[in-house]
Order: sequence, then C-alpha cells, then structure tokens
Amino acid sequence: MKNIFIKSTAKNFLLIICSTILITGCTQKIKWKVTESVNFNTVTNDGGKTLGYSKSSNVILLFDDGYAFKDLNKNGTLDKYEDWRLSADSRATDLASKMSIEQIAGLMLYSRHQSIPARGRGYMGGTYGGKKYDESGAKPADLSDDQIKFLTDDNVRHVLLTSVESPAIAAEWNNNAQALVEKLGLGIPVNNSSDPRHRTRANAEYNAGAGGNISMWPGSLGLAATFDPDLIKAFGNVASKEYRALGITTALSPQIDLATEPRWNRVNGTFGEDPLLSSDLSRAYIDGFQSSYNSDEIDEGWGFESVNTMVKHWPGGGTGEGGRDAHFIYGKFGVYPGQNFEEQLIPFLDGAFKLEGVTKTASAVMPYYTISYNQDPSGENLANAYSKYIIHDLLREKYGYDGVVCTDWGVTPDPGELGSFFTGKCFGAEDLSIAERHYMVLMAGVDQFGGNNEAEPILEAFEIGKAEHGEAAIRTRFEQSAIRLLKNIFRVGLFENPYLEVEESTKIVGNPEFMAAGYEAQLKSIVMLKNKGNSLPVSKNMTVYIPKRFTPAGRNFMGGPTPEKLDYPINIEIVKKLFKITEDPNQADFALVCINNPNSGGGYNTEDVAGGGTGYLPISLQYNEYTAEGSRIKSIAGGDPQEGFTNRSYEGKSVTASNYTDLQMVLNTRKIMKDKPVIVSLQISNPLVFEEFEKAATAILVNFGVQDQAILNIIVGNNEPSGLLPIQMPENMATVESQAEDTPHDMTVYEDSEGNVYDFGFGLNWKGIIQDDRTSKYIRY
Repeated sequence: MKNIFIKSTAKNFLLIICSTILITGCTQKIKWKVTESVNFNTVTNDGGKTLGYSKSSNVILLFDDGYAFKDLNKNGTLDKYEDWRLSADSRATDLASKMSIEQIAGLMLYSRHQSIPARGRGYMGGTYGGKKYDESGAKPADLSDDQIKFLTDDNVRHVLLTSVESPAIAAEWNNNAQALVEKLGLGIPVNNSSDPRHRTRANAEYNAGAGGNISMWPGSLGLAATFDPDLIKAFGNVASKEYRALGITTALSPQIDLATEPRWNRVNGTFGEDPLLSSDLSRAYIDGFQSSYNSDEIDEGWGFESVNTMVKHWPGGGTGEGGRDAHFIYGKFGVYPGQNFEEQLIPFLDGAFKLEGVTKTASAVMPYYTISYNQDPSGENLANAYSKYIIHDLLREKYGYDGVVCTDWGVTPDPGELGSFFTGKCFGAEDLSIAERHYMVLMAGVDQFGGNNEAEPILEAFEIGKAEHGEAAIRTRFEQSAIRLLKNIFRVGLFENPYLEVEESTKIVGNPEFMAAGYEAQLKSIVMLKNKGNSLPVSKNMTVYIPKRFTPAGRNFMGGPTPEKLDYPINIEIVKKLFKITEDPNQADFALVCINNPNSGGGYNTEDVAGGGTGYLPISLQYNEYTAEGSRIKSIAGGDPQEGFTNRSYEGKSVTASNYTDLQMVLNTRKIMKDKPVIVSLQISNPLVFEEFEKAATAILVNFGVQDQAILNIIVGNNEPSGLLPIQMPENMATVESQAEDTPHDMTVYEDSEGNVYDFGFGLNWKGIIQDDRTSKYIRY
C-alpha cells in the first residue's frame, strides 16, 4: 500500500482502521496506533519510530507497508524527507532540494537570545499583542510577537533559549513553537539551543540568568579539575536528558579553547590550558551529549536522547593579546608569539572531531570573533568567520570537517564603540555592507549566522552570489548549508516527534538522581592548595568567625552596573548547621574567609581615552595596584578604523582590582585571629597571584563555582578533597607579562610557604600531595 493519507485523530481511529483494511484487502498488517494528548497526538509504529503532531497543524498521516508517516508538506505523497526509514543524509538532501531560497535563508539564521517569557523591552525582552508581558495577560509559555514574526516571516528554525521560568513552561513553550511551525510550508521543526545551564551560579554570558530547576554541576573549569573523562561523559548523559526535557536539542558547548592566556576572562569556560586533558574531556563531553542508546537510538548513535554539540571556538579563542577578549573591538586580535597556532587546534582535532562514540564528531563548530593575526598565508587579517583560510582551507579542506559551522553572535552588524559589549564584531570587514558581510562569510564556508533573526541580508547575499556565479551555483552553495543544518535536526528525531509531555519533563529535569550526581561532581572539583599543620578538616560544632564581604559598585562583563554590597559571602544558614557563629574573632576557634579572584577589568578604559590616552590598560591577576613593567613596548597587533594608531601597548599604566577589599579581608582576618587558623575559600575564574595573601592563610580551598554546602563538607571532613589545578598559578605579574598568549605551561609558578608549587595538576588530600593515575597521565611538563 503506497501513499494512503487520512487526517488522523483518536475520534476517527476506527474509520482509519476500516479504510486501511478495505484498501489493502487485509494483506497489510496495521503496525501503528494513535494516542491522544491534550494538544498533540502520538502515533506509535510497531518496530518503527514514534510520531507526534499538533491537533491544530492540519498534518495528514500517510501509510506505507503498514506504518504511519507525517505528511509535513501536506501534498498527499510520502516524500523522502518524511520517511523515517531513510538516513538523515538522504532525507536532508531531499528536503533541501524542495526548499525555496527564503526557507533556506531562514534555516541559516540563529535567533538572538530568547527569555521564556520575554519580560520588558530590552535585552531578551519582547511584547505580547504589542504590550509588555506583565500588562498583556499572556501566559508564560505563549510566543512573543517577535518570536511569532521570526518563525513565520523569516523562517527561523534555530532558537537560542536563555532564562526559562520552569521546566513545565519550557516544555509548553516548545510545544507551542513546534505547533506553529508544523503548520507552515514544509513543516520543519524548531531546533532549540542553549548555552551551558548546569552551573551553580548564573553567568551573564553563558546562561544569561538561565532558570529552571536543573541539576547543578561545577563549571567547565571545575569539571576539568576532576581530571576525570568518565565523570564528564556522565555529566553529558545527564545534561542531554535534561536538555531534551526542556525542548533543547543543541548545546552551544563545550568551549574547548585552550586557556593559554591566563588573563582572558573566558578561562572559566574552558577545560584548562593542557591540550591532552582538554582533548580527553572534550571527547567525553560530546560523547555524553550526542549519544543515544537502545530504543532511543535512531541511527549511527543519534536519537531521541541526543543533543547536538556546537564546539567553540575554532581555531581557539584563548590567545587574545594581553588577555583582552574579542567580544569587544579592543580585544579583536589573537596573537601567536610562541608560534603555537597548531597546538591550539589539538582539542578539536584529537577531541571533538575524534569521538569514541558512534556519532564520530561534534555536529557543529563555532569560530571565535578574533582575527587570528598573521596566520593566513595570503596576508589577510580577517575575523575567523570571514576567513576563507581559517574555515575553508583549514577546517573544511585540510581537516575534512563537514558539519555545521555557525558564527558567534553578532559578527555581521556594523561596529559600535570600542568599549561596548553590544556592538558588531565584523573585524576586518568593517567597510562592507551587512549583506556583503553575509556573503563573504558564506563563501568562506560558514553555514549559519548567530544572533540574526532577519533573513533579508542573506537573501541579498544570494543576489550577490547570483550575479557573480550564476543562480545554479549559488543555489548549490545554499543547499550545501541547508543539508548540513537539516541533518542535525533529523538526527535527533525532531521531524518525527518534537513535542514534550509536560509532566514527564518536570520529573526529569533536576530529579534527585541527577542532583546527587552533580553535587558529587562539585565535591570532586574542589582543590585544596594549602593545609598547614593539617588544620583541615575541622570538627563540627566549633566556633567560626566569618567576615562579611564588601563588594564595591562596578560593572559586569557586558557593561551593566553592579551595586555595592556588604553581606556574608556564604550561606550562613548552612554554616549554622555545622558550626557556632560569632561576630567576635576572640571567641572563634577559626576563621573562614570567602573571596573571589581579582577583577581588574577587560584591559580598556574609556576614561583613559577621555584623558588623552589610548584606552589600553593592563589586566592584572593581583588585588593591589599593578603598574605594568616588562610588558610589550609595542603590541604585536593593533589598529582599528576608529583608532588613529596601531600600538596597543599599556606599558607603565596602572590598574587596581575592583575587589581589592577581598585581599584586605584576608590580611585583616589574619591579624585579628592572631595564631588561630584562617581558612580561605577562593572561587576563581582565572589564575591569580597568591603571593599577596597565601602566607596569611592556614588553609586554602579553591573552587570553580560550587554550592556552599560542598565547600563546608570538605572543611568538616565529610568528603576528602581530590581536585587538581587545571591551570598554572603565576609567581607574580612579571611572569604573566613574559609568557606567550598561545603557549601552555610557560609561567614560573608560585611556591607557597609549605614548599608546594601551584602548578598544573597540583592538589592536596588529607595525606598530602595527590599522586595517582591522573597525575601520571596528565603531568608531562
């Protein structure tokens, strides 16, 4: 029986069966059944794939060999792309050939950050019926005006989700979005994505206030501190299940740049500076996210529990000169004074592109904003997404990568102020029009544009290509990207069933098993650097003095204001369950001081420009005032259309950490506690200079973003510290200035008062320096 189609609901189920029997003359066995939910129907194929479709989308069921299929384009014919028995490659190729250029252009878009619900009118804001959310009467899971527009008018099918009110709301919103697009055109589902969501604290860049009761794990640098690929793979398995329950099928992670520049403000998102460790952890992370097993597998390891991974940032973004970051124009140059460009590729080539699992390779890659300075043999210095050498010649041709390449967010808009986070990052292509930039990026071998909801510039890019190469050639180029993008949607089963059971989602996300696994990982990520006189662990019910931490007013990574604050730096209610608390140091048995690593800014200051300077300042890894000495008199790279100079040197300039009071808190506590133990709990996102305060600390525990309870459990000995440093700690700022931005393990490291050296792979347990299988494998320097 071929291409029989019937509109299917539970009410006419008997009619369908009777019709099928009459048509087939009882020669075909019926292998499917329909189950009705509140808003969508589920079709179970015996021995085949489960289908889901909205009651409002007018989808027709087709039947072949006793199985049911969705007629997504509603033409009454079972097209190849609708046939779940075929490979993702065959289906994607068929569908791409049927798509209009407008539809392909929409597929190439990746939405700006979306908050569920959209509150306000600013960043991640939106309206409902032209009104603010709080004034509209809309439900939290309703689609905003902007979301309806870009899904409908611009054919967007890739959506970046940030904050969600709850797992239930996320699941409902997903169902609403999928029902909308299922009605349209070819019925291509939405591929929702997310930056990392499992950290114990929200991060402005990576999860932008992500909500949802999701399991809590250490950040990437904390995962790296476990030196345990099996743990990271287990995290991927858990995270993928929670993502799928939230309607998320692409992870904009892992960030596998080598953290070879210690001042870079994205070190905390990496797996550290070591190529071998980063490769092993990258491979494990991606295998955990992408793999489906048993009945959940569709084909070649992909399936209904798989989440696409988008590794970032090719070819490595951790080489910004002076530690400056390329989210800002002043940080647009990645430099290679150690001639180690190839070493930066190792986590990609030996990790992300060489998986142990059946899926074989990461499904997508994101280039960084940077200009990989003087690496293109032609002499061109373009941002990586624009560079034919970086994308086509290296990634595509030399290394054979044929997955999706998506730009980082906002590489095609016009540039704004040098010191602004919210500015176009079209480095090297500032003189081109927005449409010309899109065309240049496409011809370099990129498939998709991050943070762009509007199809118009891509359609204009098509016209440019048509004029230069002819319609057939540019159509072929567009279809090439469409096939890559569609394969990632087919592989995870979205064409079969993109809908979620809301109650099931609430059971999966943040369930006790996942929470326990995340907490155990947090404990394993904590590194003990110092334990003078075996002062740790301490006995429960002792009396502790915890000084309140003062945080001066400042600005966050994106430039937004942060208020002044004076408060306990740790959950005091948890502390009370373990210790007696006193405000009088004389009554205390020991002190617990909680601090963060120094924050001296991003290396640029507009006030310096206003005062006649260049704006460039040092990035310091110490708390006290630092005046740059021994830095480059002439920068390796420099120059921007907005600058009348090319030398970005900051030699002789000074900067002080905004949280210098953290240092004062440690030193003052040491003074008032006299000879009593002072335990320092330090949350870090970068290496730092320990010389300023180490001698004042009796014990030092380092974490990379964990729950307070995990730190306290180490302090009282409920758990033994086992973490290892995934990055070096410098002796002083002189060694930071002399190290090469592209070279791992090249700093003189700090030696503490106990004779321990804070090098890569160092950590203490109750017995002393940790020496085990992990250190034997990874400490090679």
